[in-house]
Formats: sequence, C-alpha cells, structure tokens
Amino acid sequence: MFSWLNKKDQAAIPADLELDPDHIPTHVAIIMDGNGRWAQQRHLPRVAGHKQGMDTVKVITAAASDLGIKVLTLYAFSTENWKRPKDEVNYLMKLPVDFFDTFVPDLIAHNVRVNVMGYVDQLPKFTQEL
Repeated sequence: MFSWLNKKDQAAIPADLELDPDHIPTHVAIIMDGNGRWAQQRHLPRVAGHKQGMDTVKVITAAASDLGIKVLTLYAFSTENWKRPKDEVNYLMKLPVDFFDTFVPDLIAHNVRVNVMGYVDQLPKFTQEL
C-alpha cells in the first residue's frame, strides 16, 4: 500500500491500517524548514540536509499522487534565504536543476505538473531556465 516508503518505515505501519478515501485532503502544503539544522545535528554540512530534503520531496510527491492529493504546495526558498552564505545559496539554486534532471520521468509517471511561484526573476538564469 505504501510502496513509496522504505522497508523499515513500511514495517512500522499497522497491517490493518486503512485510509478513508473520503477524508484525503485535496491540498497539502509543506514548509521545507530545518534541513540545514538536521544535517548539523548529524555533523554533516548544511548542504547535505538540503540534498536530503530534495530526496524527501521525491518520496512525498509520489505518496501525495498515489493517495489522490490533487495539489501539493512546497515552500522551498523564502526571501530570507538570500541572507545565507553565498556557497549555500549557490548550492540551493543548483538543487532544482539536479532534481528535475533525474526526477522528470517520475513526475510524468505520477501525472504531476510543476508550477513555480514567487520572485522567479530574482533566481539565477540557469535556475529560471529550468
């Protein structure tokens, strides 16, 4: 039922768990926050947390589609994030490029359309072109 979960997480779900399709939300919004802190707590560079966050987006996207959630909104980069160190911001700007280069076939398979909102014109050209 939860094929998008790893085996450990699947094992933690009660076998008799059933989701009521009449109570699946049509819109779920997620604020992506704490990835850098997650990495630092594990003595990893902050960018490792951002990479893990993007990998988690892949799982969440597939899960939302499989569950019948019609709209998934991800708040991924606020204007406050421009104040981070330049190397970290540069890494964050390249993440979508890597993400979509590898994830487009899965997005198509799950019938996902991507809309980017916000101050797109303030992003680097290579990120805008994506």
